[in-house]
Amino acid sequence: MSKKKGSKLNKVRPWRLVALGVVTALGLVAAVATTSGLGLLDQRPVAAGQEPVIVAVGDLACEPNNPFYNDGQGTNVACQAQATSDLALRLDPQAVLVLGDEQYRSGTLGEFEASYDKSWGRLKAITHPVPGNHEYENLGAAGYFGYFGALAGVPELGYYSFDIGDWHVVALNANCREVGGCEETSAEEQWLRRDLAAHKNVCTMAIWHQPRFSSGLAGSDTAYQPFWQDLQDFHADVVLSGHDHDYERFAPQTADGRLDPNGPTQFVVGTGGESLTPWITLRPNSLVRDNEDYGVLKMTLSASSYSWQYITIKGAVKDAGSAKCVTQAAQTVAPHPFTTPQPTPTQ
Repeated sequence: MSKKKGSKLNKVRPWRLVALGVVTALGLVAAVATTSGLGLLDQRPVAAGQEPVIVAVGDLACEPNNPFYNDGQGTNVACQAQATSDLALRLDPQAVLVLGDEQYRSGTLGEFEASYDKSWGRLKAITHPVPGNHEYENLGAAGYFGYFGALAGVPELGYYSFDIGDWHVVALNANCREVGGCEETSAEEQWLRRDLAAHKNVCTMAIWHQPRFSSGLAGSDTAYQPFWQDLQDFHADVVLSGHDHDYERFAPQTADGRLDPNGPTQFVVGTGGESLTPWITLRPNSLVRDNEDYGVLKMTLSASSYSWQYITIKGAVKDAGSAKCVTQAAQTVAPHPFTTPQPTPTQ
């Protein structure tokens, strides 16, 4: 994570990639054992009507010269990408959504190959990434696009969409200055509206790096309000982001932060291993927060609903629940007993 804000194949074939209106049919393969005992996950087909399990997390791999890197094993303080990727492999997902800042410090191809590839690279064939701000510390995010290839969409854009099971997933580039802006009428925002209009799935999810809402160090960012409004207009259900190095879940809400049972639910999952950061300002509608350990979000995607667990590398389930997709019924999401005490909410 950086304080700077975004407005500021191996043989790989994802399920259905949509970029610039081009649709490519894709597929996935079965697990292959390795000497590590954890294995590589290869492409694995997910048909409509199945209930795929996905893992989502951002803010992952330390650069090899980080003092906490420890030959990729990290310490109890930082650089735990090996541990979070081990957890992800044990969960045996059909897809992995990586939520930006995959590789610190500058996201060069050399850093990706030396660090990320040794941990989360084991899940590369089933990975759907979005770029973070650190990827753009390398000019044009060349290391990110060079490493992920077609998985990352068109390099000049970095946004695309695909289906998994019955769900439609939109992967956005929240580094607004790098793609001509995120405001209403920008090329990306207009692409988003066209993409959502073209896909009539009951359930829809969006992923991007910098969160619209967050109580963490970087905080909420209104640059993504147009994205959120589009998602709400088309009855999207879930938004996943990283950037703040913590876990946080919000109640369903509107683009301007008002409670709305038919609004998208945001999860911030920046706990992929690089470091953990403090809470700054408790935002309205924040229900669950944890910044005590690294972990991943596991989600099961049903035809008209979803369930989730936030699981730490120590095996603790810090948050869990389920909800109907908003076109089916108003969501009801209750606070969880693991909610961290915080000061009075402020806008």
